[in-house]
Amino acid sequence: MNDKHFSVALRLTDGYRFTADFGLPGVPPLELDEPAPLGEGHGPNAARVLAAAIGNCLAASLLYCLRRARIDVQGVDAKVEGEMVRNARGRLRIGPVRVTLEARVPPEQRDRMGRCLELFEDFCVVTASVREGLQVEVTVEAPGIIAAPAARRPSAPRPWR
Repeated sequence: MNDKHFSVALRLTDGYRFTADFGLPGVPPLELDEPAPLGEGHGPNAARVLAAAIGNCLAASLLYCLRRARIDVQGVDAKVEGEMVRNARGRLRIGPVRVTLEARVPPEQRDRMGRCLELFEDFCVVTASVREGLQVEVTVEAPGIIAAPAARRPSAPRPWR
């Protein structure tokens, strides 16, 4: 990521369907929706978008390293599988996430991939942030009220870096 700060705006369009505007020229909005019975499944839900972000970041990080190593990458595919689990209070959470990356490189260049395989995960901003438990600060605004429910957090928030 080149930008130090970023912003995504989401707007409710119908039911549980939201449109995410990334504020990037030429990039169309993304429609998100919850699966039935809550929503109508007109787009991916947030868990799938997070899985896509993890897979994309890892694939791009691997690709970047391989290209810098002057390895002729003919293609990279990522498959992300996740599991929904319940926490101790019975709330649904994203559980284990498994990512499989397939890098298509010429057989004679595969032995040069070793250093990239050691390094690329550490340079994936999204995966590293998820693994480290990124800080999420929430504020709810409505006419006449402003509520910041962060006080209900089970652990103290880490300072912003």
